[in-house]
Amino acid sequence: MSAPVSIGLIGAGIMGERMLRAILAQSPELVRAAGIWDPSAEAMARIAGELPQVARMRNPAAVIAASDCVYVASPPASHLGHARAALATGKSVFCEKPLAIDVADSRAFVTEAGGRGAVNFPFASSPAVSQLQDWVAAGTVGGSRRIVIEVAFATWPRSWQADAAGWLDRREQGGFTREVVSHFLFLSRRLGGTLHGLQASVSFPEADRSERRIEARLLAGDIPVTLTGSVGTTQKDDHNIWMLEGEGGAIRLCDWSLAEQRQPDGSWQRAPDALTQLEARPVALKRQLEGVAKLAHGEPHQLATLEEALNVQEIVEAILAS
Repeated sequence: MSAPVSIGLIGAGIMGERMLRAILAQSPELVRAAGIWDPSAEAMARIAGELPQVARMRNPAAVIAASDCVYVASPPASHLGHARAALATGKSVFCEKPLAIDVADSRAFVTEAGGRGAVNFPFASSPAVSQLQDWVAAGTVGGSRRIVIEVAFATWPRSWQADAAGWLDRREQGGFTREVVSHFLFLSRRLGGTLHGLQASVSFPEADRSERRIEARLLAGDIPVTLTGSVGTTQKDDHNIWMLEGEGGAIRLCDWSLAEQRQPDGSWQRAPDALTQLEARPVALKRQLEGVAKLAHGEPHQLATLEEALNVQEIVEAILAS
């Protein structure tokens, strides 16, 4: 059996705390929490109060020194600084998306890092995505395929992200294209192929605020992809549909975790073992952490590769620049 992997966390926001709790929920023979650091005294105090068994580190260097693998969950502009510091000491890196806000810097990082890094796109470990892949393998969709992605939000940021609005609703690092659409672009790349051939438009109606509407067409391998996204066009906190349609039928992913198959009468039938997002999240997180352990040991894993994440980032930033 491989030795347990010690994971240090940089960033104690929503994603950092979620990953920390997931680590604590796993067998210590798989992964362990090496410690956590955040520049916010308030965030560190919250961790101290709720998870006192976790070491609170004095700085990022201390986190890196204590870890086998470093999970970077700070705001995007700081990702590569922390990731490079970890790699320089021989550690592996599991990074939140996007890799960075500068595409050229991300390209350089991917070349530097080789296979020592991965990015946290949970669809890589999603039970619903596994179901979609099984349906595709069974010939449910057939040829002449197309992908349709639709996302919409009542407000941006979403209600549960209000504390991070300082960067999530700014053009430099934030916006729903980076935060949400990137997941569905990753899914399109993982199931279809390299993303390319982009034509897009974007609307920034408020100065220095993030986008409020996007439209795009591109290819995933040789599969046409149509993408739309908007804010203020639904009453739902978070509406999303990813659909793959072909001459043999159609399948889709709804609300992050519900795999459905179109029936001959046009209705949609949910997979019998479909899980809600709340039910599916711990399953996907466990699988992600199993992948992190493999990454740290230099073994093959299912996590999103740096190359996949870079391809997604290139498309996202091109949409926002359009």
